[in-house]
Amino acid sequence: MFRPKIPTMPTPTGQVTPPAVVEPTTVVPAAQTPPPAPVAPAPAPSRPMVQLTPGTALALVGGGTAVVLVVGAVLVSMLLAVAITGVSVAVCAVVLRSLLASETKRR
Repeated sequence: MFRPKIPTMPTPTGQVTPPAVVEPTTVVPAAQTPPPAPVAPAPAPSRPMVQLTPGTALALVGGGTAVVLVVGAVLVSMLLAVAITGVSVAVCAVVLRSLLASETKRR
């Protein structure tokens, strides 16, 4: 029940052909031909120009400002979290140091 089943190799069905014999061939260099002349690129179809109206420009400026403010708030909050963590670790170190120092003075 708990023994793994080892798959058996399937036997080929149908007509089996022997492997083909590959004979080496000689390489004959071709006559030197000049490289083809470069083809000029076809002119790109003219695309419509993007027109910025005052409304779309204002929307772009507003969106960019919002992104900058959000990213700035996230970065400032991360910096604040690191600063608070550092201060709390420093306070813990001072408290432990004073506890250990007072214990050694009592002996």
